[in-house]
Amino acid sequence: MIARIWNGKTLLEHKEAYIDFMKSRALPDYQSTEGFVKLEFLCQTKVGVAYFKLITFWENLEVIKNFAGEDYEKAKYYPEDDDFLLDFPEKVAHHEVFAST
Repeated sequence: MIARIWNGKTLLEHKEAYIDFMKSRALPDYQSTEGFVKLEFLCQTKVGVAYFKLITFWENLEVIKNFAGEDYEKAKYYPEDDDFLLDFPEKVAHHEVFAST
């Protein structure tokens, strides 16, 4: 199993709207992709900014390409992200999962 990790941030005032967007638009996209296993969507608030960490779990790298394309290390964004995100990290991290409970 492979964990794909993306980090992003919004202004605190956009936190709830971004969470709603992710729940209604992005998360169903992940879940509908063959080879998707599960996800964890985390948020931390500091001094007017909401920091997000999205960890998705996939069967293998090949199925990640079904979601992200051949350049699977490139972050995937939606047009609506322009309304929320403060920056757009170009790459995501991938880690082999050797234990999970």
